[in-house]
Amino acid sequence: MIAVLYLAREILIPLALAITLTLVLTPAVGWLQKLHIGRFPGALLVIVVSMAAVGGISYVIFNQLVQVATELPSYQENIDNKIRALRMRDTGALGRAAKSVQKLGKELDTVQDTPPPPSSGRAARINTPANPLPVQVIEAPPSALTYLRDLTRPFLAPLAVLGIVLVFTLFLLVEEADLRNRLFRLAGMSRLNVMTQALDDATKRVSRYLMLQFLVNAGFGVLCGLGLYFIGVPYAALWGTVAALFRIVPYIGSVVAGLLPLVLSLAVFNNWLQPLLVFALFTTLEVITANLLEPRLYGSHTGISSLALLLTTVFWAALWGPVGLILSTPLTVCVVVLGRHVPALSFLHILLGDQPALEPEAHLYQRLLAMDEQEARAVIEAYRAENSLLQLYDAVILPALTLAEQDRHKGALESEREEFLFLSLREVLAEYSESAQNASVENAAQRPDLAAPGRMLCLPAHDEADEIAAAMLAQLLEQGGQATVSFPVGTSSGSMLDLVAPTANDVFCISSIPPFAFSHARTLNRQLRAKYPQTKILIGVWGFTGEMERALQRFQPKRPDKFVTSLAEALEYLGVDPQTPSDGGSSADSHQGLEPALTEV
Repeated sequence: MIAVLYLAREILIPLALAITLTLVLTPAVGWLQKLHIGRFPGALLVIVVSMAAVGGISYVIFNQLVQVATELPSYQENIDNKIRALRMRDTGALGRAAKSVQKLGKELDTVQDTPPPPSSGRAARINTPANPLPVQVIEAPPSALTYLRDLTRPFLAPLAVLGIVLVFTLFLLVEEADLRNRLFRLAGMSRLNVMTQALDDATKRVSRYLMLQFLVNAGFGVLCGLGLYFIGVPYAALWGTVAALFRIVPYIGSVVAGLLPLVLSLAVFNNWLQPLLVFALFTTLEVITANLLEPRLYGSHTGISSLALLLTTVFWAALWGPVGLILSTPLTVCVVVLGRHVPALSFLHILLGDQPALEPEAHLYQRLLAMDEQEARAVIEAYRAENSLLQLYDAVILPALTLAEQDRHKGALESEREEFLFLSLREVLAEYSESAQNASVENAAQRPDLAAPGRMLCLPAHDEADEIAAAMLAQLLEQGGQATVSFPVGTSSGSMLDLVAPTANDVFCISSIPPFAFSHARTLNRQLRAKYPQTKILIGVWGFTGEMERALQRFQPKRPDKFVTSLAEALEYLGVDPQTPSDGGSSADSHQGLEPALTEV
């Protein structure tokens, strides 16, 4: 594919330019059609008006540049003064080093120019003439046709490309519907839905990018023109317009646009203050625009990461030259859309897209495996800043525990990493426990009828992962104003439950993490049913995605009162609305006082 893009660039470059121009002009053609103007006359009128506008702007800018060039000789004295000021003095280390280099260069030139010593003998007298005659080749003056050909040759290739682009654009505007239908037919009738989504997605993203680029470049040009006007540079409006136009070419255009007024300021002003202000103006605006504004606007609206934009710009520039620089972002948008909708090209969407490569739960688990506590905390805090504590536990920490349990049961999780993972998660729960207790006090004071009459007895089904899950449920219940007791592993049939003395108003909440969740939960459910037959039992197999009825059949003959797969379902069944727990603040606000998440009886 890369070879085809390179070898067929003479055809593909005008076609890509025409497609981009078509996306820009299509709304105007559609507006003319609403005025009952035919498709072909409307497309032709839009192209003629657009080319006339471009030609008029180009003519004005060219005349202004010619006028600037004619005025430069009047500033010859300022230019000479600055050139003399830039010459190095002989004093100082840098001046002496430069003088030594110049002297060395002259000596080398003298050695090269020294003629070889004449050879002795009769042969030397014959082969070496005493006074060689200088020879000068004078070409015949070119004819008028030759002069005209040499003058117009640099413009013929761009004009030919422009003509091809205009022809392509006209046909694309006129035959848009037919070409779209042929593209769908080529993809196959079974892929109409995918192709429709891909085409709409690409069109919207590219159109949005072109509109944002126009707005950003226009704002950049306005700010440059105003800044140059206040600095006192002549023709400030001209340089602002040039800056807005040249920024179409990424990275290079703004540098060229800044050099022109900088050179003029060096010629016009006697001192160095104004040139330095011009340099600072362009540098500041370009740094802010390229590093702060554009990545946020283009990345969020085109679906491309900032690094991918830079890499693809280099790729398209190496492949298609200056045109590749201009078209790099629209072309990359189309590539990313293909990767998003075509499964065989999904790697392109992963490599170039702006979506996170890993989901938060996978990212958290990977950082815990790498024993990087700082970045693992950053993942949690970033998710917590935009979501509730319930969502954090349900969507991030419980799935991360599930991944850990899968690796642990396969023997792929080392004991050192396992210990670090569980310890880190316990610390996270401890940091949120204070906010949960504060919320519990507030809810109890504001809503005395909120809590259920009984207690919530949270028990782990088997191991440490189940214990952490039970602690999370207990923390959320406590935050919702419920009386809660959380038990450690190994207390299901011991004396601790006897000390608590469960009653009919209490609820056993059994927590279990897949993959081996049902066997331990079923055993614990049978033991509790036999010993406390009047107490309700809720079993949570967190993250289970199978059929609920088949899952309940595994607990025969003594089914639990409720089977849930998420903390939100458990809270709803136990009388706590999933939205009831207050925000509770971020973990950064809870470092002052750490309370244990597991309440030992």
